[in-house]
Parts: sequence; structure tokens; C-alpha cells
Amino acid sequence: MVVVPAAISNFFDVATPVQWLEEACTRLPELLLDHANCELKAASTAMGFLYRYPDRVGLAQRMSRLAREELRHFEQVRAIMEDMGVPFERHTASRYAGSLRAAVRHDEPQKLLDMLLIGALIEARSCERFAVLAPRLPEKLGRFYSGLLTSEARHFEHYLALAKSETGIDEAEIEARLAELKVIEAELIAGPDSQFGFHSGKPTSVKPPISVREGPT
Repeated sequence: MVVVPAAISNFFDVATPVQWLEEACTRLPELLLDHANCELKAASTAMGFLYRYPDRVGLAQRMSRLAREELRHFEQVRAIMEDMGVPFERHTASRYAGSLRAAVRHDEPQKLLDMLLIGALIEARSCERFAVLAPRLPEKLGRFYSGLLTSEARHFEHYLALAKSETGIDEAEIEARLAELKVIEAELIAGPDSQFGFHSGKPTSVKPPISVREGPT
């Protein structure tokens, strides 16, 4: 039985709404399409840190490894989509990621801090959703999400560690800023959302499912 790791469940004040989970299980093609985009964006985010802060050795090494791992996961999701006949298309930034990144401050080192903390929030929420989805999915797909949870469960902790080691900001200030960003994240997860995606909130509309071939069982 897949469960949300304690470190992740304790990290959040708000759990994934059951309404989102029920909706996700009826919209697997759309879920997978958005998930593929999320993995691609996660790799791009890691590469962005490399380009923006190449002089920070610890940050660069961690982000290089993360980018490669996220690209592998992107390839795996794409393979599942191919099996199901789900075409890939690029998505723009979701309401979730866009709203969090809109809160990033412009001056350094606060900008770096915010980007790392937001990375932690996104990674942790992804893993929480891997865990709650896995037991409800067809067996093969459920195993895949369970494996992703195992692979990515510590990503958010890496982001938090980098926030402490790379910014030079006092730990109390880091915790205070994290608390502020958690409030924004919780509102996005628990509030109504007219869009459906891997990180969307409570669904407010029902969209007919995409017609595809039978998926992994």
C-alpha cells in the first residue's frame, strides 16, 4: 500500500482535496499530458539554476543531477502516453506554478531563496500526489507512480538544504519566508480551479475525457 511519506505529509498544512483525486482518476490522458509537461519544466528549472548561478558549485552539481533525472522521467511518461495514444503538446505555465513564481522577489539573495523554496514546494506536492494516486490507478500505472515517489521523495529536501547553504540567509528568515509561500500554495491547492492539471486545485467544471486507446493495466 502506497502512503504519503511522513516528511512530505508533515511539510504541508493542506492535503490534496479528494475532489481533485476523484477527477484525476477519470482524466488519465490529461493527467499524463500535464505530468509530462511538469517533468520537462522541472528539468528546465534545474537547468535555469545552472545558467543563472554557475559559480555555485554545490548548487550546480545538484541541479545537473536533477535535470538528468527529470528528463528520464519525462521520457518515461512520454512512453506511457505513446502506449495510450495520447499526443504530446506543450503546456504554458499552470495557475499553480505561475502563481507561486509570481511571488518571487527580484533582488538577490532573496530571489534565489524564493526560487529554491518554491522548488521544494512543487517537488513535495508532486510526490504527495504520486502517493495518493498510485493505489487508485491501473496496476501498471500505479507501479510507475509508486516508483516515481521512491525516486523523487527527497527532492524537496535537497531544495530546502540548498536554500540554507547557498543563500547566506538566516534560518529563521528562511522559515518565515517558507511559511508565507506555503500559504499561497495551500490556497492554490484547496481553492476552486477551472483548469485541470497535475497541480490544480478543486475542480469546478467537468470536461469530457480525451478518447484514447486502452492504457496500461
